[in-house]
Amino acid sequence: MKKEFYEKEIDFLSDTDFTEVGVLSKEVLEMSSESSVYDQVISDTERKLIEKALKRSFGNQSIASKLLGISRNTLRIKIKKLKIDVAEFKI
Repeated sequence: MKKEFYEKEIDFLSDTDFTEVGVLSKEVLEMSSESSVYDQVISDTERKLIEKALKRSFGNQSIASKLLGISRNTLRIKIKKLKIDVAEFKI
């Protein structure tokens, strides 16, 4: 069962277009502080991965958290921090 879970995680991540995730917006490139750029890149990447997991789980946060390999509580904190509207992903 553990092997199946990890295979699903690998499949989930292999479908992710990291070139799209890693594209820096004009605002990010204009920032002067390296930590600001780093924080923005991390936030953008987290947002894309969380949104993809929510889309695949039809807004179900428990399933999305399992896809991401994080706890549901951690996912909820990140959703709140990134101001992601979960309702957009529910059917």
